Amino acid sequence: MSDASVIWHEVECGGYSADLPLWEELAVDRDGPILDLGCGSGRVLSHLARRGHEMCGLDLDPRLISELEDAELGDARDFALNRRFALVLAPMQLLQLFAGADERKRCLRCVAEHLTADGLAAFAIVEGVPISDDDSLPLPDTREVDGWVYSSQAIETLLDGSWIRARRLRQTVSPAGELEEEVSEDLLHVLTAVMLEDEAAQVGLRPAGYRVIPQTNDHVGSTVVLLGRES
Repeated sequence: MSDASVIWHEVECGGYSADLPLWEELAVDRDGPILDLGCGSGRVLSHLARRGHEMCGLDLDPRLISELEDAELGDARDFALNRRFALVLAPMQLLQLFAGADERKRCLRCVAEHLTADGLAAFAIVEGVPISDDDSLPLPDTREVDGWVYSSQAIETLLDGSWIRARRLRQTVSPAGELEEEVSEDLLHVLTAVMLEDEAAQVGLRPAGYRVIPQTNDHVGSTVVLLGRES
């Protein structure tokens, strides 16, 4: 059986596509290489590379990038790639996985140092806990690997102080039909577009507008904060 952490990453993130049209649009408008922060197993990186864009990915987990040719091992809070990028992308609420403002500013400072003079950075964030009148749960994300069936279903999202807790029910069925299940939890630090712009201004980045990734039946929507280098 393959590495379980890689499989769960693919199950829970690999099928998400609502943000891809925006990343395509931003990529077409930029002339130069693109950096995908927290690239994981290459969902966005591979999508844009197939469309002819020069890509570089960065991720902290060597297992996720093991099959990617255009990715480097590194921490988005502290990296030095010795090159500049016309576009830096941070999909899937990457900044909100960090512990707080200090860690976010470390990342933002690195981004500022790696942008070209007219480069653009785009950070997807979730502002608050989504509210829905529909009490039904979304369909689970599933995948079969070597006869094992993996299922992950979002069951609860709640605000807990300065954190958003997102819980999922993970179920694994073996080839023999044995079921195992556990509740997994992701923590996202509360962050607004205004907070992010204020932190970015402290490290040499200026506001460059907003975009929206719409909500789907299975995934929350996101605000994408655009930032450029201070002249």
